[in-house]
Amino acid sequence: MSEPDPTPRPIDHVLRGAPADAALVLKDRVLTFAELEAGVATLAGWLRYQVPEPGARVASWAAKGWLTSLLPLAAPRAGLVHVPINPLLKRAQAAHILADSGASMLLGTPARLATLEAGDVPDGCAVHEEGGAFEGESLGPSQAAPDALAAILYTSGSTGLPKGVMLSHVNLWLGAVSVAHYLEMAADDVTLAVLPFAFDYGQSQLFSTWYAGGRVTPLDYLLPRDATKACARHGVTTLAAVPPLWWQLVETDWPAGATRSMRRLTNSGGALSAELVKRLRATFPAAKLFPMYGLTEAFRSTYLDPALVDGHPTSMGRAIPFAEVLVVREDGTLADPDEEGELVHCGPLVGQGYWRDPERTAERFRPAPSVSRYGGAAVWSGDRVKRDADGLLHFVARRDAMIKSAGNRISPQEVEEAALASGLVSEAVALGVPDERLGQAVELIVRGSDQHDQSLRTIMNKALPGFMQPRRIHWREALPLGPNGKIDREALKRELGA
Repeated sequence: MSEPDPTPRPIDHVLRGAPADAALVLKDRVLTFAELEAGVATLAGWLRYQVPEPGARVASWAAKGWLTSLLPLAAPRAGLVHVPINPLLKRAQAAHILADSGASMLLGTPARLATLEAGDVPDGCAVHEEGGAFEGESLGPSQAAPDALAAILYTSGSTGLPKGVMLSHVNLWLGAVSVAHYLEMAADDVTLAVLPFAFDYGQSQLFSTWYAGGRVTPLDYLLPRDATKACARHGVTTLAAVPPLWWQLVETDWPAGATRSMRRLTNSGGALSAELVKRLRATFPAAKLFPMYGLTEAFRSTYLDPALVDGHPTSMGRAIPFAEVLVVREDGTLADPDEEGELVHCGPLVGQGYWRDPERTAERFRPAPSVSRYGGAAVWSGDRVKRDADGLLHFVARRDAMIKSAGNRISPQEVEEAALASGLVSEAVALGVPDERLGQAVELIVRGSDQHDQSLRTIMNKALPGFMQPRRIHWREALPLGPNGKIDREALKRELGA
């Protein structure tokens, strides 16, 4: 395989397919690459007229469609910064992202916008409903500097509300080049985009496919049957998902011929179990399986060659193109083979830090180890890994308390605060407990009376999105305390097997 081109370009240059070839298949129409380019140019012109301040943030809160497919390219082309909000989030989380990003505009579906309450939209933030006439003077391809900010993707950490990861044009561009290269994507590929575009893994469905000249079919996933029908109808060759979604798909009856065109499956957001790999092989016998590991802060770090999956089922693989992945001891030196250390990601895929959060940026984005060939800033992941004698990486554990469930990064503190705000409990601890399908399931331990169980669940269902809801609520008269008088989370983890 030849080496990928490392030349940085603005992300909106990713539309590289032949003008007459189909690029985007929507429910009501199919856009060629020429029509997609024209749409991006027009939407960018409208955005620049509406929001003339360079670098202003434009947020979107909508399902997959014309607007959410084009905005990731149109906003940077207009010199603006795109802030996609996960459509699964509730109004409180959306309001936090709008306020934290200082958004100058919010574009959304009428149903979502109708849930916003007074004070949720910052002063000076214009609100526009999806489906409007977004027409303006067409803007040609961007000439932005490679390190210009292009997007802020919000992701949860181990504590507090979601934080915005700043990604530049070069981060997004080289990410697309890298993925398209190691997946060996081509102009005749068809990607069924089932993952949310608010995530880096979801946006990659668009960028890597278009870089290769292929076609994207967005699908707002509701039921497994929707995906099986779409694969059959569109001749899908590429499908990206997280383990819980894979389980739903392999337990579904697939129409004859629906999997015949499938060339590759990509997984991130959690490890694949041996049983799930077996089921995927049976359902998609002709497809190559690409397990991957990534960080929003550095786009993606590793992938496992499909030829090695059966022999090394627990491995994270090796660094993707343009990434340097080091296993580092506490003193900053390289760990020996089979010695546990922290995964440190170096190179041009590393983001620019957390938006308006210098303290947390300094914690995670630190100078690269002296042995790095790239130098500069690196992402110190907090993940504990080992590298074996063959150079393959293996995950050991997370250093922090962040919960990773179904590909979502969940802040325990956010779940706990929602429980405490109910007024029904006096103390709360959220933990991630191992789960074969979810990776981790959220479990909540609270101090209070279990007669309020249904009331607490009702309140939390209104306050938090589905993926943050606790699988079980454990009611206690008292929570264990450590020597410092604080709740002993480690004791609770041992009790629940977390």
